[in-house]
Amino acid sequence: MKTQPITPAQIDFAADPAEPPRSPQYDDLYHPRVGALVQARHVFLQGNVLPQRWAGRDDFVVLETGFGLGNNFLATWDAWRRDPARCRRLHYVAVELHPPSLSDLARAHERSELAELARQLQQAWPPLTANLHVQDFEAGALRLSLAFGDAQQWLPTLRLAADAIYLDGFAPARNPRLWEPRFLKTLGRLAAPGATAATWTAAVDVRAALTTAGFDVRLAPGIGGKREITLARFNPRFATRHPPNPACQTDRAVVIGAGLAGAAVAQALAQLGLKVQVFEANQQPAQGASGNLAGIFHGSVNGDDGTHARLFRAAAIAAQAAYGPAIAAGAVRGSASGLLRLAGTAEEEARWREVLQRAGLPPEYVQWLGQEAASTRAGTALPGPAWWYPGGGWIAPVEWVRHALEASGAHLHFGTAVHGLHRAGESWQALGEQGRVLASAGIVVLAHAEGSAPLLGALGLPAWPLQRTRGQVTHWAGETSPLQCPVAGDGYALPLPGGGLLCGATRQADDEDPSIRPADHLHNLERLQRLTGLPPPADRTTLAGRVGWRLHSPDRLPIAGALPDWPWPPSQRADQARLLPRRQGLFVLTGLGARGLTLAPLMARLVAAQATGTPWPVEQDLADAVDPARWLVRQARAAAGRNQPG
Repeated sequence: MKTQPITPAQIDFAADPAEPPRSPQYDDLYHPRVGALVQARHVFLQGNVLPQRWAGRDDFVVLETGFGLGNNFLATWDAWRRDPARCRRLHYVAVELHPPSLSDLARAHERSELAELARQLQQAWPPLTANLHVQDFEAGALRLSLAFGDAQQWLPTLRLAADAIYLDGFAPARNPRLWEPRFLKTLGRLAAPGATAATWTAAVDVRAALTTAGFDVRLAPGIGGKREITLARFNPRFATRHPPNPACQTDRAVVIGAGLAGAAVAQALAQLGLKVQVFEANQQPAQGASGNLAGIFHGSVNGDDGTHARLFRAAAIAAQAAYGPAIAAGAVRGSASGLLRLAGTAEEEARWREVLQRAGLPPEYVQWLGQEAASTRAGTALPGPAWWYPGGGWIAPVEWVRHALEASGAHLHFGTAVHGLHRAGESWQALGEQGRVLASAGIVVLAHAEGSAPLLGALGLPAWPLQRTRGQVTHWAGETSPLQCPVAGDGYALPLPGGGLLCGATRQADDEDPSIRPADHLHNLERLQRLTGLPPPADRTTLAGRVGWRLHSPDRLPIAGALPDWPWPPSQRADQARLLPRRQGLFVLTGLGARGLTLAPLMARLVAAQATGTPWPVEQDLADAVDPARWLVRQARAAAGRNQPG
């Protein structure tokens, strides 16, 4: 998806608090004078027959085409919260081209009758980047997904089935792009069977476009001087075409692997109501690449804001949201209060500042700091300028894995290897030694790194071109370090609680030596000095370390999602991953490489969303980029190219 810089909303607040705020960009009011919550309750809640329609449901999805100041969301949250028959989980997905700044959002809700909910929204307000930002409230039972950017670009990329649609935005005469027939037709692809829609406008052209999109449309009484509003129900007279849906109707899942990937998946599945069992061949969790004493997480900046930049930005923001509360609560050691990444030389400053301006990345996400400012942040003299990621940081992976597994409530089976998988009716059986059935579930997620290869081979699925790289970290305790935050570049360094540092890591392909090597310690210490100017500890006998192996793909992207139903018939179109059939109930999360702490929370949510049929936390092209079948697609495209005449 082609992204554009996010321009915050311009909002004119009237001197009279009874007057609604106005948008000078669209020359229109944000809500009628009768009141934002009055409008929300009459038009969008009552117009979509809420809360009645979500009663008794496990999951209910609301899609809003213009988030504005968030009043419709707050009114829906309030109605859901007050309803004793509410759905177990409410998913609210909204698009907004010009989101308000945090300060304007707070000002807009200064006198709100829903002040408590408004404060929670403000506390979770994400940086204004062109991403799909997912925020959880009510212990995960309410999930808000905010897509910042052009709704015409966003809606075709979303994967969800909306039960209720809030068609909101400035009036058609002021903002015609949100009411064009081609745009409204997109709603038919996103509507669940029997979905409803409601909007303040009663314009004839809007009603005609909704009818063409497959909705039965009617007028209803308005409010606050508005004579009529428009209500609709999705009742298409044609079959709506959708990509294959990998979702399963089940309440049980098996996760194989209790490292970072497995723990993140177990937690994500449990948040969506599944009962999870985790099988781990080792006697303890996080014994592989997830077992280091500490590790870092942060975003990235790229001049063209391509797939890698968007994915790692979304992942870094999700990682901060996942780790920050656990760190703040003292459940896990770490810090989510900033990270520096060296960024070339001072001579490159003009070029990188131009990249920042062109991408429109806000300072809440990333800042360029000159050498002096970066050194002040670091507490030590750095060799050059750096990117400052305010939401980056570090965390203790083993502690996080244990925390996530505990939070999932999963039934944990340590010292239990899964040797095979067998499809039995609508379920998968996880098999132990001599074919003994260990567990049966509708969903199985392979999250045990290279251990997945034998299981895939036995099922006739092709292996991925993963590379295995040895890495050794170096750390020591006791000495007080001036380093104030993690610093990354050629390697990384971070201060440990109570004094001492951790630095690393080496990268050696095709190296299976598990021993701690003095030469690798020396290599890490030399890089530490180049990175931070800090000397190694005076007493080298205090050095400790750990060796682990990372799996990464040739394109340096993770592998996450539903496994393909391979082989497929010759007639199958195979030039796009989203069109491929899937092996029902079988998913994977692996290949996290050196950025596992950054990637794991978001990629686990993607797997869980695909498995349960709930709204995906990333847009379709990012899901395609990490799809387990992407190499099969590349092979198919290459073969098609070779077969072209001439």
